[in-house]
Amino acid sequence: MKLILNNSNEPAVNLALEEYCVRNLDVENEMYLLFYVNKPSIIIGKHQNTIEEINKEYVDANGIQVVRRISGGGAVYHDFGNLNFSFITKYSPEFFHNFEKFTKPVVETLLEMGVNAELGGRNDITVDGRKISGNAQFTNLKSMFSHGTLLLNSHIEDVVQALNVKIDKIESKGIKSVRSRVANISEFLKEEISVDEFREKIIKNVFKEYNSVPTYELSDAEWKEVNKISDEKYKTWEWNFGRSPEFNIQKVNRFEFGQVDARIFVKDGKINNIKFFGDFLGYGDSADVEKKLEGAVYKEEDISSALKDTDLKYYFGNLELKEFVKFICQ
Repeated sequence: MKLILNNSNEPAVNLALEEYCVRNLDVENEMYLLFYVNKPSIIIGKHQNTIEEINKEYVDANGIQVVRRISGGGAVYHDFGNLNFSFITKYSPEFFHNFEKFTKPVVETLLEMGVNAELGGRNDITVDGRKISGNAQFTNLKSMFSHGTLLLNSHIEDVVQALNVKIDKIESKGIKSVRSRVANISEFLKEEISVDEFREKIIKNVFKEYNSVPTYELSDAEWKEVNKISDEKYKTWEWNFGRSPEFNIQKVNRFEFGQVDARIFVKDGKINNIKFFGDFLGYGDSADVEKKLEGAVYKEEDISSALKDTDLKYYFGNLELKEFVKFICQ
């Protein structure tokens, strides 16, 4: 395990750094830990419709940046009171969707601090039922990362105002509002602690078997590549906002693995265009499924035929073809 050195507070740069590392570092022989703290920003899940996830008026008025990440899951709010961690390693089926493996040292650190934390739901760390951390993963089937937020002392009012959290997500968790759902870790601490001090405690726990903390420092050439990814992808409107299709049918359902929102444009009885949005945690690119459905007659038999060789679990989660077709057509 090596700690990646990083001092950036720019959301686009930090997400570009994370992507560069997962695609280029030697994960066959090493595992890496990356921390980053972003200036006020909303980080959108890979499959989400940005405009519908944010309160754009509030975001614009308060100078909050909006950046899409390459992992699934829901939108999260970052600021200087939020610590982000990312474990980067080689891909393994036993690692993917295994959030417990990667959140364990974080939970252990919190327990040592007197915070009654536990992994709950699909991918959250909670304290007394309140969310203090959301987690997601990405893989290209060669390497992967598992990353998460840690709300230490974030501005909760910005969390509430900046995000448009869908009511069915709130109701599915048996709570009445975002404000009652999320919490800062500081609320459960007897003494104040800074983000830097909190990060050092996690580092100490992760590297407790080491005599000293091994580090990885990117070269100037590597940082040049990171900044190129940031400029050409994470700072662009096309990546962050440009996925809003024309549609005349909308199908929405919250499955056990998350919400799937299908926008379907049907013309002359055939699917002319279809886009999938949601906070589901599948790691395949749903554009593959969309492409297979384009041109199919909008009825169950034809959609089933178009997807007969498609592993829907790879793209969405634990979803069978029959259940998916019923969702799309009924």
